[in-house]
Amino acid sequence: MGDSTLWTLAIAALTGGTAVLASWVTSRGSTQAARIQAEIVARSQRAERLRESRRVAYLDLIEQTHRIGELFWEISAALRLPDSADRSAALSELYDRELAEYARMRRCARVVELEGPSAAAAAALALQQATGPFFSAFKAELDGENGTRNSDSDNHQEFNAAYDPFWKALEDFVDAARDAHQTDEDRTGLQ
Repeated sequence: MGDSTLWTLAIAALTGGTAVLASWVTSRGSTQAARIQAEIVARSQRAERLRESRRVAYLDLIEQTHRIGELFWEISAALRLPDSADRSAALSELYDRELAEYARMRRCARVVELEGPSAAAAAALALQQATGPFFSAFKAELDGENGTRNSDSDNHQEFNAAYDPFWKALEDFVDAARDAHQTDEDRTGLQ
């Protein structure tokens, strides 16, 4: 009977040791699986936050571009008015508004530049720069109001000629933003 007790104790010890070892391996595997799962979830959440922040930045720039476009139409209408004190006052007020709207647009473009990707950032910068011809022609007209007038007709033509490149730059930005947004969706598997 002594041998069977010894064998029973040996088998019990071996079974207990195997159970402890199996528990340790399972626990280690579960811990590693949980860590991997947490990393995947965190990576997915970061990607979704980036995607959403880019989307907001793109929409803000598009909205601001439309605001400044509407202001350009107001300026164009004011430039067609006959010379008068009212016209000068209106142009001066529009000039101040243009500076303020441009500052907002510049901020929006910088946010897109920060958020990326580089194709959308480059298109945002090109869009921001597309306001330059408007500003130059408008500034030349205002300088003409102050006595250094060359030809207001040339200024009006330069101002009006700036619309097509401006709206084309907006279309290019929208295309770049759409491509970036689509790439983000493809990368994260979101749709």
